[in-house]
Amino acid sequence: MHRAGEWILWDTGIDDEVAKAAGGKIIAHELRGIVVRTLVEQLSDVGIKASDVRRIILSHGHFDHVGNARLLTHAKWHIQQREHDAMFGEDYAQYGYTPPLYEALKHADVQFMDGDLDLFGDGAVRVIDTQGHTPGHCSLLVKLQRTGPVLLSADVAHYHYNLKRRNVPSMNSDPEASRRSMDRIVTENATLWLNHDAAQTASLKHAPAFYD
Repeated sequence: MHRAGEWILWDTGIDDEVAKAAGGKIIAHELRGIVVRTLVEQLSDVGIKASDVRRIILSHGHFDHVGNARLLTHAKWHIQQREHDAMFGEDYAQYGYTPPLYEALKHADVQFMDGDLDLFGDGAVRVIDTQGHTPGHCSLLVKLQRTGPVLLSADVAHYHYNLKRRNVPSMNSDPEASRRSMDRIVTENATLWLNHDAAQTASLKHAPAFYD
């Protein structure tokens, strides 16, 4: 997204290097990552390079959300303190993290968050505390002038039917916290975009088209 003269990225996706592996690659916990189009290619669709990105807001540290950290160490990162502590803690494996993917963050400008954050102080871009899937998982609420409020849920729920039934995602650190987070996002009076819901994703605009 572009806001206040800055390009801001929500998560960084699966490592672009995976695109070189035919059929994808087993990255972590027997999960296969597949990259059809790299992050670099997708950024080029809107006419920018990775070096143009000034901020990254990280939902959580799983491989399909932080995979391209190495390309973006020049930018300012917004990460929940609880998430960062878990990612770099001794018990990282129990939360499903893959440290080699984000070692580069040790050399980045990381701004820690503690729960909700109104990024610009005007309510237009708000980080929402949705812990549960991981210790410091968060979602992003963006208020667009024409489209209205859109909530990028990350992995609060993987599919709309999971959300409706309050089925918690796999590799979950706190199921009860996850259910509370599900309850919360449906009260935000926003259009919910669930990152892993392929049917919904197929129905949305894709770059270079955009929402405003």
